[in-house]
Amino acid sequence: MGHGFSETVYQEALAKEFKLRGIPFVREARLPINYKGEQLETVFKADFLCFEDIVVELKALDKIGDNEVAQTLNYLRASNKQRGLILNFGAKSLQFKRVVWNWK
Repeated sequence: MGHGFSETVYQEALAKEFKLRGIPFVREARLPINYKGEQLETVFKADFLCFEDIVVELKALDKIGDNEVAQTLNYLRASNKQRGLILNFGAKSLQFKRVVWNWK
């Protein structure tokens, strides 16, 4: 598709691509947040959760920065997942960053 579209356009297109390739996913996956052993009413919503284990965040920015990495790390901590992937469609070519949280 190239760069220049909004994040929601890329999200819809990527959902179609996941289906075509048989990749299991949940779109806008709700990730509960716990505080002192209790679940808060507030939840994070990751763009995708793939294979029940990989948090995928989409961006349409000039570049991936510290804020995007911090957001993905928060999602990983909240969901007790270890692997995340940031996909940025806003640059002239696709940018990606693998994010790992070792919570164990």
